[in-house]
Amino acid sequence: MNTIERFLEYIAIERKYSNRTVEAYRDDLRNFCRFLDIEPEEFNPKDVDDFDIKEWMIHLLDEGKSPRSIKRYLSSLRSFYKFMLRVGIVSKDITRKVIAPKVDKPLPVFFKESEMQRATAYEAEADDFESIRDCLIIEMLYQTGARQAELLGLTDSDIDLVQGQVRIFGKRKKERIVPIGEKLVAQIKDYLEARNNEQQPANGQQPLFIRIKRNGDVEPLNKSTLYNIVRARMGEVSTLKKHSPHVLRHTFATTMLNNGADIRTIQSLMGHASLAATQVYTHTTFEQVRKAYNEAHPRAKKI
Repeated sequence: MNTIERFLEYIAIERKYSNRTVEAYRDDLRNFCRFLDIEPEEFNPKDVDDFDIKEWMIHLLDEGKSPRSIKRYLSSLRSFYKFMLRVGIVSKDITRKVIAPKVDKPLPVFFKESEMQRATAYEAEADDFESIRDCLIIEMLYQTGARQAELLGLTDSDIDLVQGQVRIFGKRKKERIVPIGEKLVAQIKDYLEARNNEQQPANGQQPLFIRIKRNGDVEPLNKSTLYNIVRARMGEVSTLKKHSPHVLRHTFATTMLNNGADIRTIQSLMGHASLAATQVYTHTTFEQVRKAYNEAHPRAKKI
């Protein structure tokens, strides 16, 4: 059995990788062999050095492969060499000398302020439980930057209407306090009144958001229903491809930054463990500044 087949057998039997994953590794290694102009069964690690791998990376780029795809190819080769090192076929891993092309993280998308104004214009007309709830969901996501799971996890005791703040439990149950304005406080009060007409108020640990089933039973709002509420409402006012609750979280951060909030404050409000996770929003804002400059300044345009 040749070296590549031994590796594929190892990941299939010992590592218990799926058939699809094993085939993906097979295809990547065959691609490397084609570049070397050899058959897979003829592969000899002694005939390969790190320059061959680097040239393969360049070849893949020339073929139009994306940095993300090339990173996957290299990952397959690294796993192969790690296996050969473990079983003693090679004495060193030459893939360590090869740096994968940088994969740029996509900038977060967000809704425009005008789109948010249109999305929340329904609030004054909301006159039944579901419409009042749906309006509040949009505002809560937009004004607190809460993650989808965080919003679904809110209970009555997490809302302090007197102090005007919301207690949010994020990843690893890390707690943060987010202030809310008077308008949102009033909106929550209206919602609680409408909700309590549908079910008897329980203790403060009851879920803040609920849904009423067709048979009249009441249950906590679930992820699917929340997503559909946001998608339907924001899909009416925005041309973005994505209309998820997470886009409203991005919108919260971008709005805060554009209106003068410092990056550390935004980090605290969003519950980011590291500042690096928050700094991506500065790039979004800078792109807006660049666009405005290029459109407005007569010296900005290239001849």
